[in-house]
Amino acid sequence: MPDGILRLGAFTVLLTVSVGVACAEDASLDTVVVTATRTPTPVDDVLSSITVLDEATIRARQASSIQELLEGEAGIEIANNGGLGKTTSLYLRGTEADHVLVLVDGIPLSSATLGSTAFQYLPVSEIDRIEIVRGPQASLYGSDALGGVIQIFTRRGAGTFAPDLDLSTGSHGYQDVAGGAGGSTGALSYSASGSYQTTNGYDSCLGAPYVSPASPGGGCLTDVPYDDRYHNAAASARLAYQGSDHAETDLFFLRATGSTDFHSDYQNREYFVQQVAGISEIWSPLDALRLTARAGQSRDDETDVAVGLAVNPASPVPPSIFDTVRAFGTLQADWKIASSNTLSFGADYLRDQVDNNADFPVNSRRDTGEFAEYDGTFGPQHLLLSVRRDQNQQFGDKTTGGAAWGYRWDDGLRISASYATAFKAPTFDELYYPYYGTPTLEPETSRSIEIGVDQFASWGFWSLHGYDTRISNLIETDPNSFTAQNISSSVIDGLEAQFGREWQDWRAQLTGTWIDPRNESRGYDGDLLPRRAQAQARLELVHHWHDVDLTGRFNIVGKRFDDEANTIRLGGYGTLDLLVAWRLSSTLAIQGKLANLTDHSYETAYYYPADGRNFLITVMFTPLGRSN
Repeated sequence: MPDGILRLGAFTVLLTVSVGVACAEDASLDTVVVTATRTPTPVDDVLSSITVLDEATIRARQASSIQELLEGEAGIEIANNGGLGKTTSLYLRGTEADHVLVLVDGIPLSSATLGSTAFQYLPVSEIDRIEIVRGPQASLYGSDALGGVIQIFTRRGAGTFAPDLDLSTGSHGYQDVAGGAGGSTGALSYSASGSYQTTNGYDSCLGAPYVSPASPGGGCLTDVPYDDRYHNAAASARLAYQGSDHAETDLFFLRATGSTDFHSDYQNREYFVQQVAGISEIWSPLDALRLTARAGQSRDDETDVAVGLAVNPASPVPPSIFDTVRAFGTLQADWKIASSNTLSFGADYLRDQVDNNADFPVNSRRDTGEFAEYDGTFGPQHLLLSVRRDQNQQFGDKTTGGAAWGYRWDDGLRISASYATAFKAPTFDELYYPYYGTPTLEPETSRSIEIGVDQFASWGFWSLHGYDTRISNLIETDPNSFTAQNISSSVIDGLEAQFGREWQDWRAQLTGTWIDPRNESRGYDGDLLPRRAQAQARLELVHHWHDVDLTGRFNIVGKRFDDEANTIRLGGYGTLDLLVAWRLSSTLAIQGKLANLTDHSYETAYYYPADGRNFLITVMFTPLGRSN
């Protein structure tokens, strides 16, 4: 512990001197968030490192995928296997891709077999808002939140009836049609929307075939010159009824379905379904008491098949089916015991069910958890305490806890410090997948310390956070047997900085992230964990001129390695994007984007080239006008 604190302090001083503050927070002073504490909290009162992407920010970024939308955010690194609809891994603060809990309107969405979320299949057009909370949140959410929590909120209606329609076209035969309508009448609010996205894709893998154990190949293990198509049809709906000032019922639904082609000698197309449905009820029988009940179900269905002449006809294989269902329920009570002191407690239920043709010996398990949280303010000081007890059907009882403290001066400057523990249960694939799974795996456990300084002001926002995370029993792939294994330990030290300011007709946003994710197990000699760049930054400058917004966005990412032994090096890269948005009238607007302007060649996963120079043009039609 003392060594970690010394290293963390040294890193913080280094960044303060060399980088200063970086990256803008996309949230105003009056923004209220719910993910960081499970209760509605003003964003400037949150002690965690957090980013909020609202509807206006999401539209302005002109992203055609979640991975593009989140690229360059503080603490986030992304590996993508070749463009739209291809496997995407998101690493938060250097932890594993399955260490991020993803919620859609409060319902967990991920694959119970892989443990990670298929970000590549989630439609941007159905998203109203995203909250990103960095750092372990297991004491509030349980197993999957070792690295942090990302919550996606789907579109919802408010105010008068308002329809909208977006038409997009771009490189590689890209087409996207998205539209919907929403509003409210009396106590009832409603929204419904749909989208259809398709692209011809490009030759997304330059894999080398398997020859022998001495020449095992890589990537998709083949190199065939054809484009990888992708299409996605999605829809979402929401209906909310506020029966009184003290009660509200909310029903919501999201579904995305389609297919994606990929390179392989055996199976080369995946059919997918991503679905979330749920209901929530909020009731305040007393001014000081708020009760929340939520129940829902998410699906992650994936079926891989062989189509066309691109596969090896001498080695036919049947379809691979991996369908998972997560049933979730929660009850929570928030009791305001004083004007600025709240006690929250509740219970969660989660049941995973796997249906596949890999013949897993165990195909379901459940986890129940009880949690309590105290959130109190005493003058300039802020204290947050949380504890949770999970009962996992396979791995027994696990207790996690967290404590955070902050002190704020009159000018808005605040310092904070926190400590938290977390755990992560092995996934079904890690336990049982043929020739890979290891049934004797133990859960991963971690402890993290963090110190931070931030300031919200009328001119903007800045923050600087440093952390030290130590993970025991981290699950990685054994490079000799290619099976899942618990490695003894890993250490992740990091710094992330955010800055944002507006002046006159200009807006600037800057993020900076530095991490040092090391495998400290015997035989690895402190090698870097794969696919994590030690340094990255994003600068975005926006100039507003009459009814036109001009944006320049520069991403820079350092080198990283694609394997545990650090023998396969992925070079660093920088990309420049130019964006324009022109509002012709209250009902019509045009957006244009030229991405990777310099046509830089790079890979975020070995053998899988990222897209070169590409363009996107969008026409947005709002017949009754847009309020934002």
